[in-house]
Amino acid sequence: MYAILKRIFDFLAALLALLLFSPLMIIIIVLLIFVNNGKPFFYQTRVGKNEKLFTIIKFKTMRDPKDKDGEFLNQAERLTKVGSFIRDNSLDELPQLINVLIGQMSIVGPRPLLPLYLPLYNEEQHKRHLAKPGITGWAQVNGRNILSWEEKFEHDVWYVHNISFTTDLKILIKTIQKVLARDGIYTSNEADAWATWKGNS
Repeated sequence: MYAILKRIFDFLAALLALLLFSPLMIIIIVLLIFVNNGKPFFYQTRVGKNEKLFTIIKFKTMRDPKDKDGEFLNQAERLTKVGSFIRDNSLDELPQLINVLIGQMSIVGPRPLLPLYLPLYNEEQHKRHLAKPGITGWAQVNGRNILSWEEKFEHDVWYVHNISFTTDLKILIKTIQKVLARDGIYTSNEADAWATWKGNS
């Protein structure tokens, strides 16, 4: 029953947020069109509920320069000043409201990662995909940047087993508080950071 109510809430919340933030989003789109040579959005395949793949939408905060070998330069060299401001204020996540609106994501849920790393999950970690991925989640409001990836996945699985109106409301309130305080909500590249950690473990 809560799954139906959660979907209704997600749809209405995403629609309302898109309407409220549309003036800001238009300004960001215009700025990024100039900064990124006409490309305001970043699209990437991520893993959704039941490990079904979908395309996530974010504001494009980095340019695409490559070295002589055709590899992308490091993030520090690619990140634009406009992109840095957008990231620092968690505005790059706003287009994901479209993913929520069409049912690929939820407002609250485990953050979606790249499909490349699915084979590296253990059996317990795979359970994070029993719920729709979210714009914010239990791990994000409980120390996101200071948690190890094992701890993040533990938080994700805990959320899957404890989905409720109360849990979602608590996460939303904490998210708003952390965004306003700029407290550990943003990680420069979650998927790449996780891949690096797995490679070193």
